[in-house]
Amino acid sequence: MITPDDVLGYWLDEVGEEGWYKGGAELDQQVRDRFLAAWEAAQSGAYGLWLTYPTGTLAYIVLNDQFPRNMFRDQGRAFASDAIALAAAKMAIARGWDMRIDPPARQFFYLPLMHSENLCDQDRCVRLMATRLPESENNLVHARAHREVIRRFGRFPYRNAALSRTTTAPEAAFVEQGGYRAALEAVSG
Repeated sequence: MITPDDVLGYWLDEVGEEGWYKGGAELDQQVRDRFLAAWEAAQSGAYGLWLTYPTGTLAYIVLNDQFPRNMFRDQGRAFASDAIALAAAKMAIARGWDMRIDPPARQFFYLPLMHSENLCDQDRCVRLMATRLPESENNLVHARAHREVIRRFGRFPYRNAALSRTTTAPEAAFVEQGGYRAALEAVSG
């Protein structure tokens, strides 16, 4: 069994801020090798005790929100544990546990909201990024871009293939015209 310190030590210290959003085959394989069994155990209900304190909850969120995006890149399984990560994040935010974690790690409490295909979650993410991570303009810009995609389509069109969803003509045009990068530029400029 892994511990929250195993997850956070790896993600916050070994990978660190420079590597969180770079991705790549090497990082994806490293996450799979080290945490696939733990992620699978979490899907069966393991690690519930982690949800009883702030750093444990942060580790639980990273395990269920960030790691699957690396382990299962371009596959539907990348989003399979989004609901439990979102529930953990909402619980932690309601308890004020996010504010017990220093930036930049605090952002991981808000990313399940950013990854949600629900506009209310998107609005909340933008508010939290603006008020609880005001020094991180980059996170706020990304939160606004995600929200704009959900406002426009009600879902993330670039997930359609992985989730075996039919892509509409407007979604196809969006992806063809730059997709998320275009949405990011629109809210940045």
